Amino acid sequence: MTDTKQTKTIGEHHVAAELARHGWAPAMTRDGLERTDILAVFTEGASRRLVEVQVKAARGAKMERISWPLGAKAQGPSRHETEYFVMVAIPGDVLLRPRSFVVPRSHVAAAAWVEHMNWLTDQTAAPGKRNAPVERSRVSLRTFEAYEDRWDLLHVDESEAPVLLPAYIRDLAMDPRVGLPADHSWHSSVPVW
Repeated sequence: MTDTKQTKTIGEHHVAAELARHGWAPAMTRDGLERTDILAVFTEGASRRLVEVQVKAARGAKMERISWPLGAKAQGPSRHETEYFVMVAIPGDVLLRPRSFVVPRSHVAAAAWVEHMNWLTDQTAAPGKRNAPVERSRVSLRTFEAYEDRWDLLHVDESEAPVLLPAYIRDLAMDPRVGLPADHSWHSSVPVW
């Protein structure tokens, strides 16, 4: 059985190291600071930028089977333009390097809601077999694949970041059967991607 505390530690330290490699000064927050595991300041050049990073780490023997649990807090709206997730996929083989996916918070919220509601309301599923609440959402690695190693997105405000989710997420977000969370910023206008 995987030690979840160890997985969290691996993920956070991996992200802190990657941030430092990319010119950011990371500071890990104490446990209990809601929505932020790492505060980071960009230190190169004349301008300074501060971002808040929440790390989600998951391990698996097979990368294609890794998914991250994204509950109600992860699906909440952004409080400002510089909130990001870094999803870390930790391979079962310790000789392989973890993979990182840098995703703006609103993109994570949309993906978690859309994937769960699509699963929940799938009309081909047997009645009564799917009843887990949206707080039990899980999002697979393939959904965030285009965000891999996109550390450059940390330099862009969330509203200006390109949406790199698969096209089916946009289609389902516009489908009344699935939609978006009630307080999601894309309700006024779903971005084109």
